Amino acid sequence: MLTLTLVSAAKLVAEIALLALAGQWLLGLLAGSRRASNLFYQVLSIVTRPFVRVTRAISPSLVLDRHVPLVTFLLLLFAWLLCLLAKIRVCVQVGMEVCR
Repeated sequence: MLTLTLVSAAKLVAEIALLALAGQWLLGLLAGSRRASNLFYQVLSIVTRPFVRVTRAISPSLVLDRHVPLVTFLLLLFAWLLCLLAKIRVCVQVGMEVCR
């Protein structure tokens, strides 16, 4: 049961970060050059900053700074898929009634 909780929590964190990155990208497209003064863009930037910093720290210097958010998105998507597969495996082991 604890494993299911941990996998679900990790999946939830990945989902929140993925949606924040997608929202920040979309809002950046809509706001254009004024995105830095947009309150909602700043809030999404605060949410995604820890994930982007970790990605910058683990990625080689060959990766340009403007590509780091995309790499972050792809890494989070991979982590989300791993969590999804782990949750499916746990649910099959303990029974679907527990997973609802």
